[in-house]
Amino acid sequence: MFSNSSKYAIKSVLFLAINSTENKKIMVKDISIPINVPKAYIAKLLQELAKKNMISSVRGPKGGFYLNEENLNRTVLDVVRVIDGEKKLNACMLSLKKCNEEKPCPLHNILSESRNKILKNLKNKRIKDLAYEVTLGNSFLPL
Repeated sequence: MFSNSSKYAIKSVLFLAINSTENKKIMVKDISIPINVPKAYIAKLLQELAKKNMISSVRGPKGGFYLNEENLNRTVLDVVRVIDGEKKLNACMLSLKKCNEEKPCPLHNILSESRNKILKNLKNKRIKDLAYEVTLGNSFLPL
């Protein structure tokens, strides 16, 4: 359901949520190693997220990426929408271009309820909620 780019973006944003503040900015190289994603790939994703105000950034010697309170209140679904777009979220699971409610593919009716539930849950989960679960030890992220 998610592209690798969205998965990497979510991991990066969660890493920033746990490790950064407005006074403690994180550089791309310090994100790429713990989450095991190439530096150039992460840099491109983070720049896109910063352009859309999903994360914050500062250029220069003391620069880097961080999350402010507004960023922390964004949802996981917001991150996915920026990276993959709405089309990917609603795409057919069999990648059939003409699949829709009126003309469903063989998996459409089986999976559409599950997909809708997942999307609803992602829409209701803020970045700070997921980061909090990691800090409590209820979930895990390489830090």
